Amino acid sequence: MLQSTSFEFIGPIVVSLFFAILFLQSSFDKLLNRNGNIEYLTEVFHESIFKNRVGILFFLITCLELLAGLSSFLGVFQSLYGNLLFARIGIVLSCSSLLCLFLGLRIAKDYAGAAGLTAYFAVALLGFLILL
Repeated sequence: MLQSTSFEFIGPIVVSLFFAILFLQSSFDKLLNRNGNIEYLTEVFHESIFKNRVGILFFLITCLELLAGLSSFLGVFQSLYGNLLFARIGIVLSCSSLLCLFLGLRIAKDYAGAAGLTAYFAVALLGFLILL
């Protein structure tokens, strides 16, 4: 039941909504602009160990982001009723996505891009504290 006398559900909703927006938008962009994204990533990774694996890595990160976004989206609604299962799954998948992206950017030596992910990861760590 909706907890009308308590604001305990607001933290999980806000964190889940943040990652639902982030990863659903990112995964939809990857699906709708696949060729442009693959072309960009091929250029980014052209001198890295990933240069011959861009296609499969693109597919895997798109799936991971889509799962993170969908889980977080479901977590928003479940949190209204005190159930944090999908919010917790969403935060784990969100952290996994961010770490994969961070690793890829570091290997590609895009240090500025990797540094830009730290703000998202800080929100994810806050989410862990809220959801545990």
